[in-house]
Amino acid sequence: MDDKIKFYSEMENYEIININNGEKYNYLSNNDIIIDENGMLKLLIIDNNKSRFNFFGGNEFLEIPWEYVNKIGARTIIVDVDESELKRTNK
Repeated sequence: MDDKIKFYSEMENYEIININNGEKYNYLSNNDIIIDENGMLKLLIIDNNKSRFNFFGGNEFLEIPWEYVNKIGARTIIVDVDESELKRTNK
C-alpha cells in the first residue's frame, strides 16, 4: 500500500492546529469534513465551542476551506489560515 494513503479511521485522532495563530482546534473526530459530489475535500468544519456545556445558545462552527490545509502529518493536520478568512456559522 502507498505510504501516502491515510484512512479516516487513522486520521480521526489527529489534532488540527492553525500555524498562523497557534490555535488548536481539537481532534478531527470532534469536527467534520465536507466532501463534494466528486469526492473532493472542500471544508473542515471546526466546532469552535471551548466548553461542551453550552446551555444558552447555538454552537459556533468555523469553516476552513481545504486549500488552507498545509500538511497532514503523523499525528496532526496543519492549517495556515488567517482569522479574516474563516467563515463563522451558528447552529
